[in-house]
Amino acid sequence: MVTRINPSILAADFANLERELGRISTADLAHVDVMDNHFVPNLTLGLPVVERLLQVSPIPLDLHLMIDDPDRWAPDYAEAGAYSVTFHAEAAADAIGLARRLRDIGARAGIALKPGTPVEPYLDLLAEFDQVLVMTVEPGFGGQSFMASTMPKLSLLADAVRASGLDVWLQVDGGITEDTIAQAAQAGANTFVAGSSVFNGDPAGQIARLRAAATLHSHAH
Repeated sequence: MVTRINPSILAADFANLERELGRISTADLAHVDVMDNHFVPNLTLGLPVVERLLQVSPIPLDLHLMIDDPDRWAPDYAEAGAYSVTFHAEAAADAIGLARRLRDIGARAGIALKPGTPVEPYLDLLAEFDQVLVMTVEPGFGGQSFMASTMPKLSLLADAVRASGLDVWLQVDGGITEDTIAQAAQAGANTFVAGSSVFNGDPAGQIARLRAAATLHSHAH
């Protein structure tokens, strides 16, 4: 099974993002959190910064839109050239329509679920998405503790993906460290967002350690 490590630049030095992207060039994708201070109580960066990051990043960008009205705004990020665009189930008016639009533009379409959002309504819709992001913290801030209570939801998803035979990436985001990545991998995740645990040290070494820990515990698919 492929294990993907997507460092979150939320934990990077915002004054030196080009250099920071270079420091994580051994990762699979760079995870970019877009927050609008409405859907979540925090404000990060928007389309102009993302457009510039796309020009300088050595690896593809994995966009996570924590914003209101993604039906209106998400396609702009796909048009800009993001490899993957994930929007929140709780914020989308027409999740299926939006996912299809993103795919038509050429991006991978992802749907994100907050810790308290049930996954059952989406299990029969997996063919519409390229990625499902199970938030392992409440979205909005970096540096939070991993919520193990989200693992049964991830296991349900992993079983459904396996039964369907689809190539849907299962992503976790929030509190991912060498310890918690093992739990998430065992529950079926294959794509891991890590912020502080990558940037608060030697990023290349941390990426390698996280990848090894996840691969060692990966759910046999």
